[in-house]
Order: sequence, then structure tokens, then C-alpha cells
Amino acid sequence: MDEPARPRHMAPVPSGHEAGPTAEELLVRVAKGDERAFELLYDQLAGPIYGLVRRIVRDAAQSEEVAQEVLVELWRTATRYAPERGSALNWAMTLAHRRAVDRVRSARASTEREQKATFEAARGRPFDEVAESVTARLERSQVRRCLTFLTDLQRESVLLAYYQGYTYREVAEVLSTPQGTIKTRLRDGLIRLRDCLGVTA
Repeated sequence: MDEPARPRHMAPVPSGHEAGPTAEELLVRVAKGDERAFELLYDQLAGPIYGLVRRIVRDAAQSEEVAQEVLVELWRTATRYAPERGSALNWAMTLAHRRAVDRVRSARASTEREQKATFEAARGRPFDEVAESVTARLERSQVRRCLTFLTDLQRESVLLAYYQGYTYREVAEVLSTPQGTIKTRLRDGLIRLRDCLGVTA
């Protein structure tokens, strides 16, 4: 079943006492290749799907892309929908959640691969002078040993910043913590590392 071309301007939604078809009815019609039913279903589900995806993916452009992928998947897999198993909205949201999580995991894996390939450059990120001295002079095995002397919060922040290449802002977002607090944790953690490793700034 070819993907339908959705027109820029949709026909007006029925008003007054006329009740439009439900998403379940529309999905059954879509399964039979009804493009008009898909247009109406699109109008009903696009908003909720995008909202869910945006909460998971966060990035607006990627969220739009994933939402479109979900809607195309609805068109292509409509024949698999069984009304007795649940609402069309729940089915669509399940697809959306799965796609969004897959996108986040894929992006994270890609980022980690890139960071691993460029570790030497990434570990020299200019967070502060202490960071530069630590990452420039010490072997990873020594750093791992001294990481055990940090608090859990300090270690978590340092690992995200220096081993996964996150910026202050990204670490703050991942840990749901103010940037100022993250900077303090990193500074204090790196000072402990410096002292443990005997590095002079």
C-alpha cells in the first residue's frame, strides 16, 4: 500500500451535531487503503503523537521527524490493528513510544561511538585548568582508582563530562540539576582527582 500524499489544506472537520468517525473506525478504513480516512486520522493523532515523542526525544526537529515516521507506520501497518485489543490512540501511542525510545538509543550509541573514536581530543575539553592537567598527564587506570575517592554525585558528573563528552549544560540536563551545581561538583571532583594523583596545576 503506497503512502498517501497528505494535501496542504484539509477539508473542514464536521461541526454542529454531526459526529465524525472515531479513530478506531478511521484506522479500519485506512487498512483498506482509504486515503481520506488517513487524512482525518492524521488530524486526530498527529498532535498527541508529537507531544509524546517530544517529551522523550526533546529535540524539536527530531521529534517532528519521528512523529512523521510513526504516522507513516500507521498507514503501512493499519491492517495489523485489531479494535478488540484496545483503542487506536493507545496503539498509535505505543508505536510512538517505541520509535522515540529507539531514536534516543540510536542517537546515544552514535554519540558514544564518535566520542570513543575521538577520545584524545574529547578528554582535553577546556572545562578548567585542573581538568586539562588531569586529562593530559594521567593514565586512565590511575584516574579510575582515584575516582573511587569522589562522592557519588561528583563521580557521576565527572564521568559524564570527561568519559562521555557531555558539556556542562548536557550534564545538568541529564541529571536534572542546575548548571551551577554541576560546575561545583566537577570543580571539586577534579580537585580531589588532582590531589589523589599528585598533579600540580
